[in-house]
Amino acid sequence: MKADAIGFGIAGVAFGLVAGWVIGSQQPRGGAVAAPGAPIAAAAAAAAPAAPATAALDRAKVSELMAQAQRESANADVRAQLGNLYFDAERYSEAISWYEESLRLRPKDVNVSTDLGVSYYYTNQPDKALAQFDKSLEMDGRHAKTLLNVGVVRAFGKQDLAGAEAAWQQVLAIAPDGPEGQAAKRALDSLRSVHQSGATPPKPGA
Repeated sequence: MKADAIGFGIAGVAFGLVAGWVIGSQQPRGGAVAAPGAPIAAAAAAAAPAAPATAALDRAKVSELMAQAQRESANADVRAQLGNLYFDAERYSEAISWYEESLRLRPKDVNVSTDLGVSYYYTNQPDKALAQFDKSLEMDGRHAKTLLNVGVVRAFGKQDLAGAEAAWQQVLAIAPDGPEGQAAKRALDSLRSVHQSGATPPKPGA
């Protein structure tokens, strides 16, 4: 997806500064991804950035790329670009199909693998997202963007704040001065504020 689209996006929920940078353009409509409870959300809501508008699907560009994909059966890039267009328009199921096609042709593309994991998360498949991130980390165990996403999915999709904290600590160790490291630091600061306030994180299904 776009370089900035894998960034700042689940704004307005807990750790909004992080989730915003990490996973796509914004939380999808229709409740596909459950937001955490109010006590956690309050920890970072005041600092959360405004969610950017969802990109409209560029149908002319889609048609052009689909025609190219038909002509070039071994072109992984064009399939990843189609995935990006659908992702940015919040059409995650279609994005998944194109990312999977791209990875079939180029299975060691860590960025496409992570984008695929993000798309799984947005279609309410957190376990599948984490499994895909594991594949990304097998390719590059220091891929900061993947680790940042692991933290977000563990926090939001699994209510596993300890696992989220561990992933974000790894990001800080790997890229403390990069955007991923700064986002991880803000997430960890928000998590500590929750602990200090004595708030109880929501349980799965709450």
